[in-house]
Amino acid sequence: MDSLITAAGRALAAGDPLGALQRVALRDDAPALALRGIAMAQLGDLPRARQLVRRAARAFGARAPVSRARCVVAEAEIALAARELGWPVKSLHLARATLAAHGDAVNAAHAQLLDVRRLLLLGRLDEAEQALDGCAASPLPPALRAVHGLLVAGIALRRLRTDAAQRALAGAAQAAAQARIAALGAEVEHAARALHEPAARLIARGRERSLRFAEVEALLASRRFVVDACRYAVRDADVQVSLARRPVLFTLVRVLAEAWPADASRDHLAAQAFRARQLDASYRARLRVEIGRLRRALRPLAEVYATAAGFALRPHRAREVVVLARPRHENHAAVLALLADGESWSSSALALALATSQRSVQRALEALAADGKVQAFGRGRARRWLTPPLPGFATSLLLPTPLPGD
Repeated sequence: MDSLITAAGRALAAGDPLGALQRVALRDDAPALALRGIAMAQLGDLPRARQLVRRAARAFGARAPVSRARCVVAEAEIALAARELGWPVKSLHLARATLAAHGDAVNAAHAQLLDVRRLLLLGRLDEAEQALDGCAASPLPPALRAVHGLLVAGIALRRLRTDAAQRALAGAAQAAAQARIAALGAEVEHAARALHEPAARLIARGRERSLRFAEVEALLASRRFVVDACRYAVRDADVQVSLARRPVLFTLVRVLAEAWPADASRDHLAAQAFRARQLDASYRARLRVEIGRLRRALRPLAEVYATAAGFALRPHRAREVVVLARPRHENHAAVLALLADGESWSSSALALALATSQRSVQRALEALAADGKVQAFGRGRARRWLTPPLPGFATSLLLPTPLPGD
């Protein structure tokens, strides 16, 4: 490999894409195409970067399997940056196997970390954690150690393990400082700030206050009866009941929890659960049916009993009932939480990450765009959506994820 290619590679490793382009911008051989593609990706021109990396892979051909595999890994990273989560991950697995077989442990680890990042974006935490356990951080160069720490912290935050997240971010900050890559250091700092931002609201006895991640973790470990409006579940320290697929029941238990220790009137419960403007006998009959279903669902945790005015909640073990709500009331909050990373997303990628239909995501995006909260650029399949990061609070609890202990 000639000196210009070596110098360009070192510039890219140090986070200097312009310095790399100064050395290889006019060259069309395979190594130069690959380096130009990576440089364009670092500069944010992802479509051009993808074209260059694909040209490089074709130019290397079957006679250079390691170099071709590195191009596949680079293309996978570009696809991840473009939030193309439907990218054929099998190609990445094959490239990783090729790199490992030829002794390129660093780039094989890079491929594995890319796979973990994709799984984390999709909310598949168990798979992401299992894949990350097979990738030791100690032998990696500083930049990859920082990425490894960010992934460990991301999984820990989604599982509400704040101590583990703090340790991982401290290690990531140290590795990023050693790598001397400004963008990487800024990413670590941004992730660390989320630990100290409001992550949820606590509603109890008619009052509200903001909670940080550590306080949310302590709340869920306490002996209180918690109605978790971030993940649509009800729990105390011993038992948890998911109502994610039973929205009417969850609405009823939230109204009862917000009214506790008093009761909630029948008309108020029906209005909140059924969104009815005018209540009649049919709604009240339906309310009795849904209250019966709620009693059965909450039997391990609490009793729902009738009062003269309506219904009230009586926990079996807990002495206090609280509601854990999102940091602010927001329609389509999960979509906004994904867009809060500042990257541009397609509606298909958002649908994959939220495990819902693309049409539902498109309706949510149209509603948010009408309110001026998101913007779109491009047309057709190239259409992308973005928004500035949501100010003032962390978004991890807005994303769908299993409860601790699931």
